[in-house]
Amino acid sequence: MARENGDTGRGETWKKQVDDIKKIFDFKEVLGTGAFSEVVLAQEKLTGRMFAVKCIPKKALKGKESSIENEIAVLRKIKHENIVALEDIYESPDHLYLIMQLVSGGELFDRIVEKGFYTEKDASTLIRQVLDAVNYLHKMGIVHRDLKPENLLYFNPQDESKIMISDFGLSKMESSGDVMSTACGTPGYVAPEVLAQKPYSKAVDCWSIGVIAYILLCGYPPFYDENDSKLFEQILKADYEFDAPYWDDISDSAKDFIGSLMEKDPAKRFTCDQALRHPWIAGDTALCKNIHESVSRQIRKNFAKSKWRQAFNATAVVRHMRRLQLGSSMGSSMDTSNQPNRPSQTQKPVQAVSIYHSKQSVTT
Repeated sequence: MARENGDTGRGETWKKQVDDIKKIFDFKEVLGTGAFSEVVLAQEKLTGRMFAVKCIPKKALKGKESSIENEIAVLRKIKHENIVALEDIYESPDHLYLIMQLVSGGELFDRIVEKGFYTEKDASTLIRQVLDAVNYLHKMGIVHRDLKPENLLYFNPQDESKIMISDFGLSKMESSGDVMSTACGTPGYVAPEVLAQKPYSKAVDCWSIGVIAYILLCGYPPFYDENDSKLFEQILKADYEFDAPYWDDISDSAKDFIGSLMEKDPAKRFTCDQALRHPWIAGDTALCKNIHESVSRQIRKNFAKSKWRQAFNATAVVRHMRRLQLGSSMGSSMDTSNQPNRPSQTQKPVQAVSIYHSKQSVTT
């Protein structure tokens, strides 16, 4: 696993030993539960800071140690303003506790729906932040492999809040000569080469960003079928359309940007560096026309809240933070966290440990 400054190389120095975690943190309420763990809103007694503490029973890790250690290795290496931080790690005789940064900005789709005004420029600003963070990961040799709207969280409730990437349960460290071939990701967002069971690279993340950009501009996914095999067939062919009337008011530049990322051939697909230089991101081609009504209507239809399986209870976080009257008075020293909405597409979970989210990651 990755080592930081101060590590001795013995492999265990990243864990802080504790007999009772509640001597250090006041546990407030459960934010979510999963097959292997629960995530609790917690306040550090010494500083008053709020965190999301993922509590993992050691018995649940048996046989899955490499999965959790992979995510820890990834998270301990990275520090970026648009990536949710792993703050600390504690170990008790029975549990592993992962102390995660909290973010309080609400869920991606809710934020868009609640806006009265939403434009291509808003979507471009959001995607630029995602590209910047993923470009950072790629330069460090890290491939996320599961980028999707559910893994994008807003930092705070302010209108100009930055976006945060979370959930590194399927991340992979690239090493020389190490070819990735494991089929993983979430069906609607996974790249064609993954489904074709071909060796793949960091280009899979760029494909996923293209899918996210598509959804942000129309409110529905580019690929969808209740039947997985038919869905995969669409993706394998990169068979998507810019349907009328939903795309009639979207710029040609936006469509060109999406096409550059949702390119079937990974060798021809834009890298993050190239995408960051595209006029839709770096220039002024993203339109400022209000597309809120159409996009929000489609989001409500295609990502219906009744069908979302949220790993985090966002309402509980907001309610509790208000009750504690912390809000903006604690500024950047506190963040609250929640899990964005789960779309209605067919997405079958498998047993994969994930640090930040309590749900399982999805593989194909």
